Amino acid sequence: MPDAEHLSPDFDLDADLALLRATAEEAGEIALAYFRQDPHVWYKNGDRSPVSEADMAVDRLVRERLSAARPDYGWLSEESGRPAERRGRETLFVVDPIDGTRGFLSGETAWCVSLAVVHAGRPVAGVLVVPARDEVFAAHTRTPATLNDVAISVGAGKDDVLSIASPRRLVDRLPDALKDVVTTVGFIPSLAYRIAMVADGRLDGTLVREKANDWDIAAAAVILERAGGALVEADGTPVRCGGDPSAHGILLAGGPRVLPRLVEGMGGAPRH
Repeated sequence: MPDAEHLSPDFDLDADLALLRATAEEAGEIALAYFRQDPHVWYKNGDRSPVSEADMAVDRLVRERLSAARPDYGWLSEESGRPAERRGRETLFVVDPIDGTRGFLSGETAWCVSLAVVHAGRPVAGVLVVPARDEVFAAHTRTPATLNDVAISVGAGKDDVLSIASPRRLVDRLPDALKDVVTTVGFIPSLAYRIAMVADGRLDGTLVREKANDWDIAAAAVILERAGGALVEADGTPVRCGGDPSAHGILLAGGPRVLPRLVEGMGGAPRH
């Protein structure tokens, strides 16, 4: 993540974070109006990914609010936008209207509205609103990460047990010595929320399968970084966002004690 000193003094992160938060909270109320109300659903990506009228209603609201406030920022959303709307833009909004749509549609509460500002390839401000759990995560690169306005930090990470959220096939790739101390939690529909749970210490880490997109991770990445952790590629390289395409390979998240073990376990080497 870029240090605050690498941003122009004119870059008002406080204002951007306030804009993201107000918009995400308003969007969360819209999403809640559809939650457990059997919204209309269709499918994209070869009928593999559900989209609901709730996703689109949230996307419209968020785009209207953010684009009106920052018309010079680019736009990348899971549900709208074209590459031309971000190409050549140093700063852009990265949006997932409802991260964890499958969980949302099945009535689970672990879904969120995920909004981020990305500058020069790095997330610099992010908000996750988890309406069904009354949780708001927020951070920018000049503030600590917070949950409901209380500062949060990653867990210390124990040697004898690590609580990890991960697809089973990624855990199976870890060496036996590490696998033996890993306890996997139940499925969490929202990837952004999984990363936020690492930021507040409820999880020690998460392994993310290939093809996660910028909108899944951008807001959570800056929240995790400001909580003392990091989201990295499998070789330890810091995650970058805003490129074309926007999908990633295997990603790893954790605090300073846990993350090097995960990187090494997945066959990479931490970079300093």
